[in-house]
Amino acid sequence: MDLPPEKIFKSYDIRGIYPDQLNEQFAIPITKAIYKLISDQLNTTKPLTIAVGRDMRLSSPAIFEAVSKTLVELGTEVIDLGIVSTPTFYFAVYKFGYDGGIQITASHNPKEYNGLKIVRKSKSGLIKIGKNTGMEDIKKMSREGVDIVARGKGSITKKEGVAEEEVQNALKIAGYPNIKKFKIVADAANALGALYIDALFKAIPGDLIKMNFELDGTFPAHPADPLIPETLKDLQKKVLEEKADFGLAPDGDGDRLIFIDEKGQIIPASLITALVAKEILSEKKGETILFDIRYILTPKKIVEEYQGKYEITKVGHAFITEKMHQTGGIFAGESSAHYFFRETGNAESQLPIILIVLKVMSRENKLISEIVGSLKRSHESGEINFRVKNGLEIIEALKEKYSDAEISELDGIAVSYKDWRFSIRTSNTEPLLRLNVEHIGKEDLEGKTQEIIEEIKKHAVFEGPSTNSG
Repeated sequence: MDLPPEKIFKSYDIRGIYPDQLNEQFAIPITKAIYKLISDQLNTTKPLTIAVGRDMRLSSPAIFEAVSKTLVELGTEVIDLGIVSTPTFYFAVYKFGYDGGIQITASHNPKEYNGLKIVRKSKSGLIKIGKNTGMEDIKKMSREGVDIVARGKGSITKKEGVAEEEVQNALKIAGYPNIKKFKIVADAANALGALYIDALFKAIPGDLIKMNFELDGTFPAHPADPLIPETLKDLQKKVLEEKADFGLAPDGDGDRLIFIDEKGQIIPASLITALVAKEILSEKKGETILFDIRYILTPKKIVEEYQGKYEITKVGHAFITEKMHQTGGIFAGESSAHYFFRETGNAESQLPIILIVLKVMSRENKLISEIVGSLKRSHESGEINFRVKNGLEIIEALKEKYSDAEISELDGIAVSYKDWRFSIRTSNTEPLLRLNVEHIGKEDLEGKTQEIIEEIKKHAVFEGPSTNSG
């Protein structure tokens, strides 16, 4: 039998094109490796309980069948969550104390992809299996094979109604807020965010206008990646047409969420992080808030103003969850619109974010643009990507050019001056350099961004055109 290719084992998950790189045959040795890893990490010889969820991709049923059948043969009690968003999957594994979980999804990737996200339980929440927590072991065992003795007779049990329980948990996290009736437009991109948004608005007041809520693994409307500005155009237009209070755009598996204000403008994720941080710290002073290295000036200032502590993390959901375990942080916000709560096992949860935004709008009786505008402490370039062959060489050149600054090497490099900074890092999955610049002044931002771009071009060996992801 052919071996699963090495390149599908990523820093955060397993992901590849179906059926060439990932298929039901490859899923069998991968599942055995996952089972062995979870058993070893939990140091148990007892039968495991493993939850399995999946997205709406055309290849997901076949991969689910292979994963669940393999687990049953190993003596596992498989909890079939059905078609669920990734946040709902995380909630189920954490809430019900399952030993581990496998979510079959390729997130925002195009329709020909599929993948696996893996978690296990721990005393302090969920452990996401990634680069630092076992992915290399899974890759090795998947390709070399592993001997496992079955632990009795396995079974499959269907678990329904998890999204509704997730809504109740989110209401608790948000403090059971009194919410006024707002008009919200949501574009689910025919993907999994439709499920939790629908469940939420059955439990709270609001006029929900749905766009592309029919689950369809071919993504007929547009790619399920809200970080591509073009995918947001119809939503922005609809928000203006409907005179809505804001718009929502989740990604393919629902673990990222972009907000559009009432003017049809994209709200940077750092401002949503600042809003949530302010709300949490207003009630729980001294708690730790986390945010990633790309944009820190606004959330850092807000956390300081409200007597909180902060930690800066590497980019990537597995790294952020890992850092939350280490710090005991209550909340984390990532620049790519992943949001994490201690109360959901340190995993992503978008429902409390929506509820906290609605709570603040209801209490302050202000437009969302006014609320986030009052929190803004810096201006951001948006991520600028360069397809180059010599990323590390360019980073070294920039280190030398800006050697008089404070430089962090947590993730690539982050170069900080008194009133501006930039971070530049290589992608974990592509031959890309990713640049993010922020400045206290909007006009100065443009000049500094152009200065760094010109410096990159001096040293770059391009593999293709550079792109701006907005």
